Amino acid sequence: MKHYLIFAALVLAGTLGITSFTPIGIGPSGYKAGDVAQDFHLKNVDGKMVSLANYKDAKGFIVVFTCNHCPVAKLYESRVQALDQQFAAKGYPVIAINPTDPAVYPDDTYEKMVSYAKARNYSFPYLDDASQKITREYGATNTPHVFVLNKQDGKVIVRYTGAIDDNADDATQATKHYVADAVNALIAGQPVAIAKTKAIGCGIKMKNS
Repeated sequence: MKHYLIFAALVLAGTLGITSFTPIGIGPSGYKAGDVAQDFHLKNVDGKMVSLANYKDAKGFIVVFTCNHCPVAKLYESRVQALDQQFAAKGYPVIAINPTDPAVYPDDTYEKMVSYAKARNYSFPYLDDASQKITREYGATNTPHVFVLNKQDGKVIVRYTGAIDDNADDATQATKHYVADAVNALIAGQPVAIAKTKAIGCGIKMKNS
Protein backbone atom coordinates (compact mmCIF):
# COMPACT_ATOMS: atom_id res chain seq x y z
CA MET A 1 0.00 0.00 0.00
CA LYS A 2 2.83 2.37 0.90
CA HIS A 3 4.56 1.84 -2.45
CA TYR A 4 1.25 2.35 -4.29
CA LEU A 5 0.69 5.70 -2.56
CA ILE A 6 4.22 6.84 -3.42
CA PHE A 7 3.73 5.82 -7.06
CA ALA A 8 0.37 7.61 -7.22
CA ALA A 9 1.90 10.75 -5.75
CA LEU A 10 4.71 10.68 -8.29
CA VAL A 11 2.22 10.27 -11.16
CA LEU A 12 0.19 13.22 -9.84
CA ALA A 13 3.32 15.33 -9.49
CA GLY A 14 4.27 14.57 -13.08
CA THR A 15 0.78 15.43 -14.30
CA LEU A 16 0.95 18.79 -12.53
CA GLY A 17 4.42 19.50 -13.86
CA ILE A 18 6.08 19.42 -10.44
CA THR A 19 9.76 18.59 -10.85
CA SER A 20 11.01 19.01 -7.30
CA PHE A 21 8.60 16.62 -5.57
CA THR A 22 9.90 14.59 -2.63
CA PRO A 23 7.54 11.82 -1.48
CA ILE A 24 6.66 11.76 2.20
CA GLY A 25 8.90 9.37 4.07
CA ILE A 26 11.69 9.52 1.49
CA GLY A 27 14.89 11.46 1.98
CA PRO A 28 16.45 13.18 4.99
CA SER A 29 14.50 14.94 7.69
CA GLY A 30 17.36 17.40 8.14
CA TYR A 31 17.84 20.27 10.52
CA LYS A 32 15.14 22.47 11.96
CA ALA A 33 15.36 25.65 14.01
CA GLY A 34 16.95 24.96 17.39
CA ASP A 35 19.04 22.00 16.22
CA VAL A 36 22.80 21.92 16.69
CA ALA A 37 24.56 21.93 13.32
CA GLN A 38 27.63 19.76 12.97
CA ASP A 39 30.74 21.08 11.29
CA PHE A 40 31.85 19.93 7.84
CA HIS A 41 35.10 19.71 5.89
CA LEU A 42 34.54 20.36 2.19
CA LYS A 43 36.69 21.36 -0.77
CA ASN A 44 36.44 24.96 -1.92
CA VAL A 45 36.89 26.14 -5.51
CA ASP A 46 40.35 27.42 -4.55
CA GLY A 47 41.40 23.87 -3.71
CA LYS A 48 41.44 24.43 0.06
CA MET A 49 39.30 22.58 2.59
CA VAL A 50 36.78 24.72 4.48
CA SER A 51 35.08 24.15 7.83
CA LEU A 52 32.90 26.32 10.04
CA ALA A 53 35.71 26.08 12.59
CA ASN A 54 37.91 28.12 10.23
CA TYR A 55 35.78 31.17 11.01
CA LYS A 56 36.96 31.94 14.53
CA ASP A 57 35.48 35.44 14.62
CA ALA A 58 32.16 34.64 12.95
CA LYS A 59 28.97 35.06 14.95
CA GLY A 60 27.14 32.72 12.61
CA PHE A 61 26.73 31.68 9.00
CA ILE A 62 24.44 31.87 6.00
CA VAL A 63 24.81 28.41 4.48
CA VAL A 64 23.34 28.25 0.97
CA PHE A 65 22.92 25.00 -0.95
CA THR A 66 23.11 26.06 -4.59
CA CYS A 67 24.58 24.95 -7.90
CA ASN A 68 25.58 25.92 -11.44
CA HIS A 69 22.80 24.43 -13.56
CA CYS A 70 19.55 25.34 -11.78
CA PRO A 71 17.63 28.28 -13.32
CA VAL A 72 16.23 29.28 -9.92
CA ALA A 73 19.70 29.24 -8.37
CA LYS A 74 20.83 31.51 -11.19
CA LEU A 75 17.99 33.93 -10.39
CA TYR A 76 19.25 34.15 -6.83
CA GLU A 77 23.00 34.46 -7.58
CA SER A 78 23.15 38.23 -7.17
CA ARG A 79 21.03 38.06 -4.02
CA VAL A 80 23.35 35.50 -2.44
CA GLN A 81 26.31 37.75 -3.22
CA ALA A 82 24.42 40.72 -1.77
CA LEU A 83 23.80 38.79 1.46
CA ASP A 84 27.52 38.14 1.81
CA GLN A 85 28.35 41.78 1.14
CA GLN A 86 25.72 42.91 3.64
CA PHE A 87 26.44 40.50 6.48
CA ALA A 88 29.96 39.05 6.25
CA ALA A 89 31.48 42.12 7.91
CA LYS A 90 28.83 41.85 10.63
CA GLY A 91 29.87 38.30 11.47
CA TYR A 92 27.55 36.28 9.22
CA PRO A 93 29.39 35.24 6.05
CA VAL A 94 27.84 33.23 3.25
CA ILE A 95 29.09 29.70 2.68
CA ALA A 96 27.77 28.15 -0.54
CA ILE A 97 27.64 24.37 -0.98
CA ASN A 98 27.00 22.55 -4.25
CA PRO A 99 24.94 19.42 -3.48
CA THR A 100 24.44 18.27 -7.07
CA ASP A 101 25.58 14.93 -8.46
CA PRO A 102 27.66 15.81 -11.56
CA ALA A 103 26.90 12.39 -13.01
CA VAL A 104 23.33 13.66 -13.39
CA TYR A 105 24.16 17.31 -14.14
CA PRO A 106 27.53 17.65 -15.93
CA ASP A 107 27.41 21.43 -15.48
CA ASP A 108 28.10 20.84 -11.80
CA THR A 109 31.48 19.13 -11.92
CA TYR A 110 34.11 20.52 -9.58
CA GLU A 111 36.04 21.94 -12.54
CA LYS A 112 32.96 23.82 -13.75
CA MET A 113 32.29 25.04 -10.22
CA VAL A 114 35.78 26.59 -10.24
CA SER A 115 35.23 28.43 -13.53
CA TYR A 116 31.68 29.41 -12.55
CA ALA A 117 32.75 31.02 -9.28
CA LYS A 118 35.71 32.74 -10.92
CA ALA A 119 33.58 34.23 -13.71
CA ARG A 120 31.19 35.67 -11.14
CA ASN A 121 33.83 36.87 -8.67
CA TYR A 122 32.29 35.05 -5.74
CA SER A 123 33.27 36.73 -2.48
CA PHE A 124 32.41 33.58 -0.50
CA PRO A 125 33.53 29.95 -0.57
CA TYR A 126 31.78 27.60 -2.98
CA LEU A 127 32.16 24.08 -1.64
CA ASP A 128 31.72 20.71 -3.30
CA ASP A 129 29.63 18.19 -1.37
CA ALA A 130 30.61 15.35 -3.69
CA SER A 131 29.39 12.63 -1.32
CA GLN A 132 26.16 14.53 -0.53
CA LYS A 133 26.74 13.65 3.13
CA ILE A 134 26.32 17.23 4.31
CA THR A 135 23.31 17.76 2.06
CA ARG A 136 21.61 14.76 3.66
CA GLU A 137 22.56 15.85 7.16
CA TYR A 138 21.18 19.35 6.68
CA GLY A 139 18.14 18.08 4.80
CA ALA A 140 18.57 20.45 1.87
CA THR A 141 15.92 19.67 -0.75
CA ASN A 142 16.22 22.41 -3.36
CA THR A 143 18.65 24.85 -4.91
CA PRO A 144 18.78 27.33 -3.38
CA HIS A 145 18.05 26.19 0.20
CA VAL A 146 19.35 28.37 3.04
CA PHE A 147 20.27 27.58 6.64
CA VAL A 148 20.99 30.53 8.93
CA LEU A 149 23.17 29.49 11.86
CA ASN A 150 24.52 31.30 14.88
CA LYS A 151 27.07 30.50 17.54
CA GLN A 152 25.85 30.06 21.08
CA ASP A 153 27.65 28.58 24.08
CA GLY A 154 30.28 26.95 21.91
CA LYS A 155 27.73 25.37 19.56
CA VAL A 156 26.37 26.31 16.15
CA ILE A 157 22.58 26.50 16.27
CA VAL A 158 20.16 26.49 13.35
CA ARG A 159 17.90 29.54 13.49
CA TYR A 160 16.23 29.60 10.08
CA THR A 161 15.74 27.23 7.13
CA GLY A 162 14.14 27.80 3.75
CA ALA A 163 13.92 30.40 0.98
CA ILE A 164 15.89 33.61 0.61
CA ASP A 165 12.79 35.71 -0.03
CA ASP A 166 9.27 35.40 -1.41
CA ASN A 167 9.88 36.22 -5.08
CA ALA A 168 12.32 34.09 -7.07
CA ASP A 169 11.51 35.78 -10.37
CA ASP A 170 12.08 39.40 -9.40
CA ALA A 171 14.08 40.57 -6.41
CA THR A 172 12.56 44.04 -6.62
CA GLN A 173 9.09 42.59 -6.11
CA ALA A 174 9.97 40.56 -3.00
CA THR A 175 7.96 41.69 0.02
CA LYS A 176 9.48 39.32 2.56
CA HIS A 177 13.24 38.91 2.96
CA TYR A 178 13.43 35.86 5.17
CA VAL A 179 17.19 35.39 5.37
CA ALA A 180 18.05 39.07 5.82
CA ASP A 181 15.34 39.43 8.46
CA ALA A 182 16.60 36.37 10.33
CA VAL A 183 20.20 37.59 10.37
CA ASN A 184 19.21 41.12 11.36
CA ALA A 185 17.20 39.71 14.26
CA LEU A 186 20.16 37.65 15.45
CA ILE A 187 22.49 40.64 15.21
CA ALA A 188 20.00 42.64 17.29
CA GLY A 189 19.80 39.86 19.87
CA GLN A 190 16.17 39.17 19.06
CA PRO A 191 14.38 35.90 18.25
CA VAL A 192 13.87 35.04 14.58
CA ALA A 193 10.20 35.70 13.80
CA ILE A 194 9.94 33.28 10.88
CA ALA A 195 12.12 30.23 11.47
CA LYS A 196 11.06 28.12 8.50
CA THR A 197 9.77 28.57 4.97
CA LYS A 198 9.59 26.27 1.97
CA ALA A 199 12.73 26.30 -0.15
CA ILE A 200 11.82 27.08 -3.76
CA GLY A 201 14.02 25.84 -6.58
CA CYS A 202 15.25 22.79 -8.44
CA GLY A 203 14.88 19.56 -6.49
CA ILE A 204 18.16 18.01 -5.39
CA LYS A 205 18.50 14.50 -6.81
CA MET A 206 20.22 12.36 -4.22
CA LYS A 207 22.49 9.49 -5.16
CA ASN A 208 20.93 6.03 -4.81
CA SER A 209 17.48 7.59 -4.45
